[in-house]
Amino acid sequence: MSKSGAHPLAVSPSESRLKSSRARLLRTVALLSIFSAVTGCSAIDRLSQIGETPKLNAIENPTAQPGYKPVSMPMPKPEAVSYNPNSLWRNGSRSFFKDQRAHQVGDLLTVTVNITDTANFNNETQQNRTNTVDSGVTDFIGSKTLGAQAQKVLPGRLLTADGTSTFDGKGSIQRQETLQTNVAAVVTQVLPNGNLVVEGKQEIRVNYEIRELIVAGIVRPEDIQSDNTIDSSKIAQARISYGGRGQISDIQQPPYGQQVMDILLPF
Repeated sequence: MSKSGAHPLAVSPSESRLKSSRARLLRTVALLSIFSAVTGCSAIDRLSQIGETPKLNAIENPTAQPGYKPVSMPMPKPEAVSYNPNSLWRNGSRSFFKDQRAHQVGDLLTVTVNITDTANFNNETQQNRTNTVDSGVTDFIGSKTLGAQAQKVLPGRLLTADGTSTFDGKGSIQRQETLQTNVAAVVTQVLPNGNLVVEGKQEIRVNYEIRELIVAGIVRPEDIQSDNTIDSSKIAQARISYGGRGQISDIQQPPYGQQVMDILLPF
């Protein structure tokens, strides 16, 4: 014990507040460090491109990209090609002449993207419930024969509860999308049943804005037209992406801080 009578390990209120302030400061610095690490590279890239047009991506091999996985689909048993004696025809042939349509890895075909999507949904749900519970004893151990003071102490109604629940939910969706364009795709894989896995990417730069169009999916050789084109509606497992990047796209996006707050804030 010290001369003043205080415990030597006791912490004064001012020291406690100081430690609390330091802890909050460290947490703030840690959060800012994490946020800076996440957005720093993107911000540096954007700063380095001030006054310059967005750079086009290099032409890449789709099968060599990280995360690429060959498509695996249910396949029938392969059939051997048979030739008839004294005949120019064989099973699986589509023409006596050379077919100019895509049929092997590396061939090109044109995908006609023609999307006209219109959706209109209007839903409403209503719910209303009222509950009342009233339970009691009219004469608890002869409370009526006792005095007024005793009746105040003894229970009359053991349980009284009222509940009301009301819910009214409405939802409405109105969507109309139209996309019409053409893009050349390359055959990246031939499945055992002859179907073709195709992927195409197109980038167009206009001033300081780049528009990107990506098309991928599985096509059937029979659906490819004689001019080596195919409609996007005939692509199975179709993945079509149309977007852009550049100054206009950056302005249309909220700042990084606001995006983080929208994710973290629960209200």
